[in-house]
Amino acid sequence: QKPSQSDNFSCSICLDVFNRPVSTPCGHNFCRTCITKYWDEQVKFKCPLCNMAFNTKPDLWVNTLLSELLCVKPGEVPCDVCTGTQLKAMKSCLVCLISYCQTHLEPHQRVAGLKKHRLVEPMDRLEDKMCKKHNQLLELFCQTEQVCVCQFCTEGDHKSHPVVPIKEEYEVKMAQLGKIEAEVQKMIQERLNNIQGIKDTVKHSQADADREIADGVHILTALKRCIEKCQDDLNQMVKEKLKHTEKQAEDLIKELEQRSQLLHVKTHLSSLHSLILVPPLSFLSLLLLLSPMSALLSSSSRIVLSFVFHAHYI
Repeated sequence: QKPSQSDNFSCSICLDVFNRPVSTPCGHNFCRTCITKYWDEQVKFKCPLCNMAFNTKPDLWVNTLLSELLCVKPGEVPCDVCTGTQLKAMKSCLVCLISYCQTHLEPHQRVAGLKKHRLVEPMDRLEDKMCKKHNQLLELFCQTEQVCVCQFCTEGDHKSHPVVPIKEEYEVKMAQLGKIEAEVQKMIQERLNNIQGIKDTVKHSQADADREIADGVHILTALKRCIEKCQDDLNQMVKEKLKHTEKQAEDLIKELEQRSQLLHVKTHLSSLHSLILVPPLSFLSLLLLLSPMSALLSSSSRIVLSFVFHAHYI
């Protein structure tokens, strides 16, 4: 008998879906827990299927391919009946409100009562997609009240309302959502462009400010150097003018001192000249009175005095 698809994913020991599948050296697959427990209870190590005997407890190889096939991929609906490793659901029952893998779907294909159940493509959270009032699948969308309804709802509360298949409404809503998303993306891009423009403006303003500061520092530095040079020139000019003034003052003082000495000599000459007219006796008496003061006379005065005295007696 040709094995069914359910047999390919079922352990021959526990008759359930593989849980952590491993392979024996003879090529048969079992749950790791099942085959380990089976060999622990046996005297000899042999395969439960083909009865191949092993001298020692064989190493078990992890069946990676089978493990990957058993794993439910993202977006796939898992079987609600599987325990441990869950297989991918093949159908969902709208009566049982359960999703079945190929192994656990077998009773619905074999038992007469279960064959009457309505099977649909696997759907996750099936109970949320059923009409609470009529216990039927929500397959239609009421455009008036914007709610999902079942076929029986269109014959009652929603009888006069326009309804469309959920898939059709889904496509319309997705198109509208895509349009809204495009508009939002455009608005976001415009705002990002505006933000970038503002950042560029601030950057340029910062660059302009840095340049103006640098220019100002350069101008002020040059101005400072110019002021310092002018101050040095002014100091030098004032010093030279002061030096010139001091020299003029010294020359004037010397000239005035020379004039004062000349006037003093003239005064002595005049006094001595008057002594020539004095009689000899009076002259000598007066000379004796002046002799203590002769030390105070300048050299020029003494020369003049001696000259006059000499001339008087000649």
